[in-house]
Amino acid sequence: MKSFLAFFAAMGIIVAMGDAYCWSKIYKPGEAQNGCTVNGKLYPFGHIERTEDCYTCSCSERSLQCCSLFHTPVAYDNKKCKVVFNKERCDYDVVQKDDPSKMCSVYARVG
Repeated sequence: MKSFLAFFAAMGIIVAMGDAYCWSKIYKPGEAQNGCTVNGKLYPFGHIERTEDCYTCSCSERSLQCCSLFHTPVAYDNKKCKVVFNKERCDYDVVQKDDPSKMCSVYARVG
């Protein structure tokens, strides 16, 4: 039974980590003449590896499509731990509330 639960938890982590949060915007003709704007910053047409807000995007005159580079922790000990966004790594750290230098275990994340 324990091995089944461990397998189930591992599969949940793998599935959650493989599914990023994505969104898109369709532009009206002439709306995106100089590139695409993501959260107030103009980016050139083409592939955007990483925005300032940790998204990877594809920008064209017709549309903007972006997916998050981070995954939000949803299964961890929320009584002993807290979630802190690490903008340098574009991911969330889950650390102990009493000692933020120590990491906590995360059992599942969503994109």
